[in-house]
Amino acid sequence: MTDTAEGAAAQLGTRAVSNSLFILAARTISRVISLVVVIVLANALGDTRYGQYTTLVAYSGLVAVVGDLGFQSLYTREAARNRAALGDYLGTLIVLRVVLAAAASIVFALALGLGAGLPSLIIPGCALLVATAYASLLRNTFYSVGRAEFDAIAIVAETIIQAALILFGARRHSGVSYYVWAYTASFAFTIVYSVVVIRVFRMGSIRLALDLDLVRRWWPLALPFALTFFLTNAYFRAGVLILQQFRSFAEVGWYTFAYKPFEALQFVPLAIQVVVYPLLGVYFVSDPSRLKLAYERFFKVLVLLGWPLTVGTFVLVHPINQIFNRSGAFAQSEQSLRILAFGIVFLFANSAFYAMLNATNRQGLNAWATALAAAINIALNFAFIPFYGFMAASVMTVLTEAALCGFGWWFVQTKRPELRLPVINLSWKILLAGVAMGIALYPVRRYTIFLTAPAGFAVYLVAIYLLRAIEPEEWRLARAGLLARIGRGTAA
Repeated sequence: MTDTAEGAAAQLGTRAVSNSLFILAARTISRVISLVVVIVLANALGDTRYGQYTTLVAYSGLVAVVGDLGFQSLYTREAARNRAALGDYLGTLIVLRVVLAAAASIVFALALGLGAGLPSLIIPGCALLVATAYASLLRNTFYSVGRAEFDAIAIVAETIIQAALILFGARRHSGVSYYVWAYTASFAFTIVYSVVVIRVFRMGSIRLALDLDLVRRWWPLALPFALTFFLTNAYFRAGVLILQQFRSFAEVGWYTFAYKPFEALQFVPLAIQVVVYPLLGVYFVSDPSRLKLAYERFFKVLVLLGWPLTVGTFVLVHPINQIFNRSGAFAQSEQSLRILAFGIVFLFANSAFYAMLNATNRQGLNAWATALAAAINIALNFAFIPFYGFMAASVMTVLTEAALCGFGWWFVQTKRPELRLPVINLSWKILLAGVAMGIALYPVRRYTIFLTAPAGFAVYLVAIYLLRAIEPEEWRLARAGLLARIGRGTAA
């Protein structure tokens, strides 16, 4: 165990709770605003043009792996372990990404032109692809050094830029390409902002150079990340792409409109994961005794947050869809959202297994888990979408998330029996509290969500307290982390 690793563990460990709360708060505000803005965008475009827009996004998610090849995730982990080399790592990846972005743009142009029949969106789509790639790489530096608050600022700024441009476009009845350029502009801001913050706060001295020896050493380590990223996007996006081939863009619009609340909730586990992942990676090399405890608490927090969202979305699906469907073009989306609700808790729990496999240098097993889930998703989508359309895509999304959970749980404990996660013991009280919330919400499910959702949340909190689902030590850690963050903010 090195002094560097010890220091990183101590610093990241003390900041893990407070950083999670901080970034979660920022992403909550951002996602609420973004969701409102996307509702405006979807209703302004209508079901067919919105289907074209989300088809572009689906292809972008698949092609993005070509522009990264897994180096971004590896950089986050390695920079957290070796802060002194951060500038060299980042400089090499910035230069390498020029070549990768060019290759990705060519593939993306072919996919949009030949695969989707959307040649008019090639130029704005490629610009968005490149801007997103660089923004993601640079902002990951904040998590490597335990300064998630800087990404929180970037998230809010991005959201404001997107909201302003999209609301302006909706007033002007702009086409699909305008909205793609609007998102590109927001990520361009993040690129400039991240470079400035990294330099001003001396997180690392970025030295632009192509260290081929580093690339050769990292290449075999990065490829499992790339494969996992591609397969994850494959099963997330397969429903859209297969729908686009067998059904109309309007039906793609119905499915993706229902998928938007489901997708929007991904920020919750991801916001926690990006903070906890470096901590798990450092514990793995410096303090294995704390690794299992951190893993268990990470999983428990994810279920604690994900299960009430599953229950609440399922019971309150009608008023939720009414809020989104302002134009009346997406009435069919309600059925899809009711099905997708079952996948939320699995979506949350998967972050624990994903982070643990990557943090313990077993990203190859993560790739296997994702490959198996993707194979199930793609096969079932091809079998059922031609007959049942967007409803089949919704069911397959839930089944895939559940399968990925099972594979991830199994692979974490493979050859590491000490990491076997007692899922039932950790979650049964939480599940029971969620059922109590659902029973309380069912009689009032047709009333406005602005009354029923807070009432359901209150019932859930009371049930959690009465069932003692959260241990005293866990309450103490949460309070200590929050107070530490407030204390540092006051001192500053």
